[in-house]
Formats: sequence, structure tokens, C-alpha cells
Amino acid sequence: MDPRIREHAEIIANHSVDLEAGDNVVVDAHPVAEDLVVALHEVIGERGANPITVSQRTGKRQQRAFLRAGDDDYETPEHELALIEHTDVYIAIRASDNVTQTSDVDPETQAAYQQAHQPILEERLSTRWCLTQYPAPANAQLAEMSTEGYENFVWDAVNKDWEAQREHQQHMVELMDPAEEIRIKSGDTTDVTMSIDGNPTLNDHGEHNLPGGEVFTAPQPDSVEGEVLFDMPLYHQGREITDVYLEFEDGEVVDHAAAKNEDVLTEVLNTDEGARRLGELGIGMNRDIDQFTYNMLFDEKMGDTVHMAVGRAYDDTVGEDNEGNDSAVHVDMIVDMSEDSVIEIDGEVVQRDGTFRFEDDFDE
Repeated sequence: MDPRIREHAEIIANHSVDLEAGDNVVVDAHPVAEDLVVALHEVIGERGANPITVSQRTGKRQQRAFLRAGDDDYETPEHELALIEHTDVYIAIRASDNVTQTSDVDPETQAAYQQAHQPILEERLSTRWCLTQYPAPANAQLAEMSTEGYENFVWDAVNKDWEAQREHQQHMVELMDPAEEIRIKSGDTTDVTMSIDGNPTLNDHGEHNLPGGEVFTAPQPDSVEGEVLFDMPLYHQGREITDVYLEFEDGEVVDHAAAKNEDVLTEVLNTDEGARRLGELGIGMNRDIDQFTYNMLFDEKMGDTVHMAVGRAYDDTVGEDNEGNDSAVHVDMIVDMSEDSVIEIDGEVVQRDGTFRFEDDFDE
């Protein structure tokens, strides 16, 4: 086994979920990630915890069969919810043998399925959880990389000094945390403002998401105004969506478009009332992630990017006296901020063309 796989497993256990003796652990993984699952079981055994492996979240072939055979009238599966209710640690491993496996499942069906599973999602988020990636060949192919090149890319991004990354990102946290308003401008296509007043800014340094590499918060739901062109594509429900355009008034999406698979975007926005509002604003700060791979777990952390998510706001990013956005979906989309772009906090430019104010080469 590649020693980097064992290192990956140890980072998950030691840094991401703080594994303890007696923990009940669910490892949710596609069979193609077996080597990482085995390495995790070694670590779990050494710690005296109790593992079970499922492929419910990432087993797309059986999910496709189920969804295509169903009638869109889904209820929350109580036995699956019961499993998570008895779980202390939930580890999800992304990996695939076919990244477009669910591309022929109707978007309305997938939205109904997600709504039925929202209580399970909420319960998972109450555990010590981690979402990570195993470098499977299908994911390498999607990233247009060789398998070996993708392995190097993934493990370079995962197996790193997370304390040093935390310190770098903390500069941005200290700018955003006391702020009232933030403005994102990029070219002639993106100019959006939102209030983040009273909402905490979190420093993602490889805990819940591995790799980490972003700082993020939640906008106040009714405060978002303006328009955004997300000029980097995303993969959702096995489909590529490109050039997503959203226009906001009083926090709500009032107009939208996409150059490709607009119907998928429409179904996301129609999932529920909260799906038309932003639940997250994130600033990518991990410059070891230096190329786009069609994998949001990595792409949203890229340096010189900003991402926004329609749908659910994470509870930890909502201030005690503020309202959070609730939805069955959380779909991230990315804006390239490397050229002709600025981030303003309370009227002050804190990033220009991808360079932060606290970096040496910032151009006043």
C-alpha cells in the first residue's frame, strides 16, 4: 500500500475527527476507495473504536437503480437515520468508477430524494464528521489528469502542514469576523453585496473538509443584492453546469441562467424556498490546489477564487441572534478572482486580482 494512504488515514483520525476509543464510526465509501478504507480500519482498530463501512452516500450505481425505479414519493428512511443517530464519527470518502453514473436520473427525482434525506444530513452534521477524497481513476479522468498525476495532486493537497495553513488563513478571518458588509466584484459580470454582520467566519484547515483551505461564513439571508456570473463550471447530479448566472434581490434569486444544463440549475433552485438564497460565502486560500478538477471539495479551496452556495447555511456560521438559511441542498459555485477583481470589506479593498492585503505583493 502507498504510504501516503496511511498518512491520509492518520490525518483524518488525528486532525479531522479526533478519533477516540469507543467511538462508533461510519465509513461511507465507494468500493474503489478500498485501500483508504483498509488503512482507516487499521487506525480505528489501534484506537479501540468500532467501525462499520457503508456505501450509501457514495455508491452511485445502486442509487441510480433505486431512483430510476422509484416514483418520487420518498420518505426519510428511519433505519438509516437510526444508524447515524448512534454514530459518533462519520467519514465520507469521495471516489468513483463513473462520475456521471446518475446523469440519467431526472433532476426532480434527485431533488425529492435529497429532501427526504435532509434529516439524515442534519444528523450527520451533528457528529464529528469529515469529507475527503480518494484518488480514483474516474476522478482523475474527470480532472483530465493521469492516474499517477491525480494521486500526487490529491495527496499533496491532503498530506500537508495544516497548522501553517490555519495561520495563513487566520489573517482573513480577522478581517471578516468583525465586518458588516462584503462586496465581490469581478469584471463586468459580477457585482454582489451581502451583510455578514454578526455571523462568525470559520477557518477551514482540514477538519470537516480534507483538504481544507478556505475561510467561510453565511450571509444574512435577505441581504444579498446584485448579480454573479460563476465562470468556473460545476458537476452536479452527474452533469456539468457552465456559466451559471444568478441575480439577487432582497436575498432571493429572481433570475438565473446557465450555458449548459440550465434545467439542472432550475431544479436545484426549485428544491425548496431556501434553495433560492445563499447559505455560504467562501474565500479560497489553498494555493497548493493550483488547477481546476471538476471536484468542488478541491476547486472551492483554490487560491484566487470565491465561492457561494445556494441553500443550507451551516449552523456554526450563523450568529446567535441571526437567522440562518435552511434548505435540503447546498450547492457551491465558483468565481475566478485572479484578474480584474476585488473583494471589499466595509468599503476597504482586502483582495485585488487574487492577492490579499496582508501579502507582500499587494498593490495598493
